[in-house]
Amino acid sequence: MPRVREGKKKEVQPVTRDYTINLHKRLHGIQFKKRAPRAIREIRKFAVAEMFTKDVRVDTSLNRFLWSQGIRNVPRKVRVRISRKKNEDEDAKEKFYSLVQHLQVDSFEGLKTEKA
Repeated sequence: MPRVREGKKKEVQPVTRDYTINLHKRLHGIQFKKRAPRAIREIRKFAVAEMFTKDVRVDTSLNRFLWSQGIRNVPRKVRVRISRKKNEDEDAKEKFYSLVQHLQVDSFEGLKTEKA
């Protein structure tokens, strides 16, 4: 018998977290000329799922890193910092947006999701 959750849905708050995204498994079977653009879309999709914001902004440094080895050879993994921020623009549709930034790491070994 499934459990029923009591109470209202929690209100979203500004928060920052660090994630390791395995692009290799997300790009498996994608043709070469579409890999880097698909990697950006997959990161956007990941940010929407984790942060519950439709508005996702990818930092230029992350974009540059994904495209650094060309359109075909996207890095297997990437460490990102996703920040949910309050939208200062008054006429914005969404209250919050997510900013996805690249984090430079030497090794992915032992890294977990961290609240920054």
